[in-house]
Amino acid sequence: MALEHAILVSLLERPGSGYELARRFDRSIGYFWAATHQQIYRVLKRMESAGWVEVREVAQRDRPDKKEYSVAASGRDALSAWLHEPIEPESVRHELAVKIRGAAFDDPAALIDEVERHRAAHAARLAHYLAGERRDFTGPEAPAALDTGQQLQHAVLRGGIAYERMTLDWLDDVLATLRRLGAEG
Repeated sequence: MALEHAILVSLLERPGSGYELARRFDRSIGYFWAATHQQIYRVLKRMESAGWVEVREVAQRDRPDKKEYSVAASGRDALSAWLHEPIEPESVRHELAVKIRGAAFDDPAALIDEVERHRAAHAARLAHYLAGERRDFTGPEAPAALDTGQQLQHAVLRGGIAYERMTLDWLDDVLATLRRLGAEG
């Protein structure tokens, strides 16, 4: 996937400025596709030149005008073509997993702090996902009142929640193994 596709999806969900897009990447879509603010601005310029996005100047009180981006017809066509292309299943590149295997040739207990650090980061991400789910996808009207886009956003969020729970289970197992090996050594 190119960053262009992630930006098109985000802009179709809600038009916005480059700054607003960067904040969305920091808070939501960035958990699944990361990009720096500089990358987003660079790609927006390229997409504007290609005719995939339209830009309008929005006046702001006491601040400089901002550029608001929205998806042009050719951008919709590009996204549609990409959505219909098959993609390869993702391969797993997991540096921590390689470190864990490599610990067999060193002191396994030396990895405990690093695994605990990863566990804390995944626990925080899970808490963030769950808070977002409570905020955006619960209540007496949900899920019946959700439109197609919201239902699909929720499906992706549920995938993130499941992934974080699975990762925490795995990290707990790794920690138990490392501690047992440390006690034996």
